[in-house]
Amino acid sequence: MSDRTDNSDKNLSNVVESLEQEAVNSHQAQQLQQKKNDRRHQDALNHDSPTDLKHL
Repeated sequence: MSDRTDNSDKNLSNVVESLEQEAVNSHQAQQLQQKKNDRRHQDALNHDSPTDLKHL
């Protein structure tokens, strides 16, 4: 587990832990890469500005 103080963000420390993992074989490496891509895609969707509300 990453070094965590009482005031640090638990979610952030979990992300750091998952990024620190090293793949054992090529299949696991692909799975870890896909998880990272999925997080980036979800983050992009969360920050996408709505275009259907410009008429208001």
